Amino acid sequence: MTTNLSDQTTHEMYYDKIFNTMENEPFARFLGIKLIEIGPGSAVAELTPDENMINAHGTIHGGIIFSLADYVFAAASNSYGRTAVGVTTNVNFMSAGKLGQTLKATAQEIKKSNRLAWYSIHVYSDEELIASMEAMVYRKSHSFVETLEKEV
Repeated sequence: MTTNLSDQTTHEMYYDKIFNTMENEPFARFLGIKLIEIGPGSAVAELTPDENMINAHGTIHGGIIFSLADYVFAAASNSYGRTAVGVTTNVNFMSAGKLGQTLKATAQEIKKSNRLAWYSIHVYSDEELIASMEAMVYRKSHSFVETLEKEV
């Protein structure tokens, strides 16, 4: 559905629907990722890795760290209720995450246009920055939440 509402207005009016949609993302639920907060163009999520999420060196697998970063990127970029799909990501791994430490990821919108938006994502393990990601989405023209407006 296409809407005439501003991004900010859609976020405010349909916050619960947007949050619930992102909170119930199947892969994130499978991994045990918990969405903590979602704001206009921002999001915070946490994951407490288990023994199935470590690599051969006994540290948290890079795929798990990437998945958490990618999830919080998706939550932030879809926070306006408008479907946004990832186009590019660039991740830097700086330190190892360790079993028993909670991972926390934050995403913040840097800039958005009608069709594209850019995000900065950080992943922490017990307050230590362990990864950063730069990412871009393509913003589709329709909303993934039902709004009260008619299609335009």
